[in-house]
Amino acid sequence: MGLFDFLFGKKINQTKAYLDKGAVILDVRTQKEYDANHKEGAILIPVSELKNRLKEVKDLNKPIVAHCKSGIRSAQATQLLKANGIDAINGGGITTLKKALQ
Repeated sequence: MGLFDFLFGKKINQTKAYLDKGAVILDVRTQKEYDANHKEGAILIPVSELKNRLKEVKDLNKPIVAHCKSGIRSAQATQLLKANGIDAINGGGITTLKKALQ
């Protein structure tokens, strides 16, 4: 097992565990990115809007798997969600998320 597999395999396993317990997929990319390719059922709230829309996420009353294109914006979103008492993990980029859903 290479370093890449070790690092991303762990993220994939954690993402699978969250999804198994009923987590909601939160897509924090832009509308344009979402329209081009997204996971059916994912909720779109661009990271630039997330601070003003935290109540929507809290009202879901479910754990959150945040994802974006590469994992950077989802890391920012996860930090914000956790700071506001929301159970969230960084699901990374859309490729990592798709692997977790296989």
